Amino acid sequence: MYLKSLLTAILFSSSALYADQALDTSQWRYAVDPHGSSASYEKPLVKEDYVGIAFNRVPRVDKQNNSWVELIYDLPKKSLEGITSVELTYQSDKSLLVKLSQKDYGGKGDKSYAHYQTVLPSATTWQTTRVSLENFSRPKWTPSWSKDKGITKANVSALYFVPDLTDEKGGKAWLKIKNIKLNQE
Repeated sequence: MYLKSLLTAILFSSSALYADQALDTSQWRYAVDPHGSSASYEKPLVKEDYVGIAFNRVPRVDKQNNSWVELIYDLPKKSLEGITSVELTYQSDKSLLVKLSQKDYGGKGDKSYAHYQTVLPSATTWQTTRVSLENFSRPKWTPSWSKDKGITKANVSALYFVPDLTDEKGGKAWLKIKNIKLNQE
């Protein structure tokens, strides 16, 4: 009986990876455009039980220069290999885009930055949501010249959390992340 219980515990514990590392300070950072958008937070960025930040995104500067803000979680293994879903406990006063930072679409790829993404609803109290990688898609604004290579899990090195603020108007938003689980089925 003990062996059966132990095997069951091992099986169930292996379905969620990295949960204990979700608030590792070395894996969290943020980025803003060089056009005037800004980030603010009570130091440190990574608290004992959550990561919290506020953004002020300026409107798009011109046709060649858009604005952007993002909270970044660098994946522990710099890959999503073996992962089928992401479980997130979060708060956000705006809808929240979760992007898969895949090198094929970024600065080392085609530079379209049209990463696979999904949108989560705003939540002013802690909300836990599990999203299958199958529910991520490229944004509507993806340039026609950007070849869709699908989600290449080995090429995804980070998750970007982006408040859903429009490029045209910019705006202010805040978000907090309490936990991330990378699940394998």
